[in-house]
Amino acid sequence: MKVIVAVGYVLAVGLTPNGAWAAFSIFLGLVLLASRLSGLGWFFAARRSYVAIPFALAALALPFTTPGSVLFSVPWLGWTASAPGLVRFFSILIRMWMAVQAAILLTATTRFPDLLWGLGALGVPLTLVGIIGLMYRYLFVVADEALRMLRARAARSGSAIGRRRPSVGWHGRVAGSMIGGLFLRAIERSERVFASMRSRGYDGHPRPLSRFRMRRADWVVLGASGIALSATLLPVVLV
Repeated sequence: MKVIVAVGYVLAVGLTPNGAWAAFSIFLGLVLLASRLSGLGWFFAARRSYVAIPFALAALALPFTTPGSVLFSVPWLGWTASAPGLVRFFSILIRMWMAVQAAILLTATTRFPDLLWGLGALGVPLTLVGIIGLMYRYLFVVADEALRMLRARAARSGSAIGRRRPSVGWHGRVAGSMIGGLFLRAIERSERVFASMRSRGYDGHPRPLSRFRMRRADWVVLGASGIALSATLLPVVLV
């Protein structure tokens, strides 16, 4: 249910026309309300969703490339920003910000094995579900391997007092060697991990410890969410 609601929210926000500020405000209120009802606080997801802002730099050229009435210009570059371009840019920024909030709430309120089970139950190919699950778990294995390599480098890199620090090129060569070694170790570790999983009966299908079923409250929340999203999106799309 939570996966369906989160995906529906992202789709609704993505389909909202540029400049529909009232609809964006309602969608923002919905995600803040969901954050409050989940027990995480009103602004739990909002405070953690600013990681999406740097990705909006890809759309930074829109104000200067979209035709329309000129709002301001950059004389030393010869660029002019149009009103429709700014509307498109801020609409994209708001969409990304709210979509990331929905993803944060989904992952913060759902155990990862349960999330994988939900994806599989909704018909997502098991190969893709398995790749997502192994990628998530293997991140911690790679991070632990990198930590041991950094600890070993520190133990073998004693420096005399008063000697100048190594150059940037030296640091680059060492970092390149470490990345190459980490890549080889990761491949070897992945083969051992996969062989161990197969020996324990892994067939690509995630099996949670709990058995899930839709309750009446789940159907109510699913229906209420669909009505709220449709009531917010349809008026601005059909206008």
